[in-house]
Amino acid sequence: MTEDEATLRALLGGVRLIARVQHPKIHTDTTANRNYFFRYWTDQIQPDGTQKPIRMRHVCGPSKGPTKISVKEAETIRDDELRKINAPNAKIAAAKGQALFGEVANMYLTSHVDRRGKMAAPSREKEKWMVKAFLLPAWEKRRLADIASKEIEDWLFELKRKDGDPISWSAMKDIRRAMSAIYHKAEDWGLWEEGKRPPTVKVDIGKRSYRFEKKILSWDQTAAVLARLADPNRLVIETCVATSTRISEVTGLMIKHFNPATRVVRIEQRNWRMDIDTPKTEGSKRVLALGDLCDRYIDWIAKLDRRGPNDWIFPQASDPAKPMWDSGIRKAIHEAAKDAGCDFPGLGPHSFRRANITWRQEVGGSAIEASKIAGHSEVDMTGEYTFVGIDRQEALTRAIQERLANAAPKDDGPSPNDAQHEQMAQARRAKQEKRAKVVAINGKESAA
Repeated sequence: MTEDEATLRALLGGVRLIARVQHPKIHTDTTANRNYFFRYWTDQIQPDGTQKPIRMRHVCGPSKGPTKISVKEAETIRDDELRKINAPNAKIAAAKGQALFGEVANMYLTSHVDRRGKMAAPSREKEKWMVKAFLLPAWEKRRLADIASKEIEDWLFELKRKDGDPISWSAMKDIRRAMSAIYHKAEDWGLWEEGKRPPTVKVDIGKRSYRFEKKILSWDQTAAVLARLADPNRLVIETCVATSTRISEVTGLMIKHFNPATRVVRIEQRNWRMDIDTPKTEGSKRVLALGDLCDRYIDWIAKLDRRGPNDWIFPQASDPAKPMWDSGIRKAIHEAAKDAGCDFPGLGPHSFRRANITWRQEVGGSAIEASKIAGHSEVDMTGEYTFVGIDRQEALTRAIQERLANAAPKDDGPSPNDAQHEQMAQARRAKQEKRAKVVAINGKESAA
């Protein structure tokens, strides 16, 4: 047995495939094209590893019409198919989705997720967690072809968090996406039929909903929170508010990324739990104007003990050779917000990035400008980040009403159109009076 054959047999759970000797006749069905077909026996692998013989039907082609084939051609097609059917191998069985989900999922982790350059560290850790915590315990011993859409949907809606509450809509979406990714890689590796849709495609998780309400602080609330923060936390959050940077992009800034002459910072890397890597997307690599924050950066950097080009702008207090953790910043934000009376579940550095994207459009920027500055790959994502509060709605509504009021015609006497309308109205009234007289006369004559 070759190494590849052994690997494929492992994917199938060690099942030994049965060889058959069969040579069925060619038949013609009763369809409009009178298709040639033959029937054959094959073995379907069951969840427990046993094999069950089932009767199948294979269509060779039409015997009538413009695309008809001859009996000889139908027999040639039959013989080609029977070579695979009578002497099956692990490769053919695996291509029909008979591989164990658990084996394919583990291959997905080692051959895709863990490979350098395939995923960013946050996505990689999240993917591994979803596969190991949810997918493998539920589907490890099942075969790809035996998993049905309804089973997946029912399972997702039954999943619970550690506190016993149902998992969120976003979590269901992420788990479904991870399961779909395993099927798509299985197709790439010849373990799932080419072009066949995975069962996750028909899994309906309902309308979008969120565990926490997605909202942002008002201008006044944001100012109140910033006033209660001390540097470096304040400068980090001011950067998120002013430039729409992600927290990982701010804590990943080195002194070489700051240019006081042009008053900009270059986003070229990000820091996620001490993993320094490229930003989330290619569009996330960008140059951002700091505005009035430039002077704040100059003053802050002047106070640092280490000011080399590769030193961190926001280092750890205990170890300046390492960048700040975002956990301390999040804690400081909640404490400041509680003191200001505006804390809410879900408040964090990302809330201030959302605020920037919303406010940039309020002050006159276009959605495309906001998208480019935020580093979004699609404008649709910018739409999800944009909040239209009641104050903004009020301002827009009043602007429309004021323009409409200014566009209303002035009462400066009758216009030529008004005189024409009056003449037409008089003509209509005269015609109605004449018709009424005729009706009255006819009525009197009938009575007489």
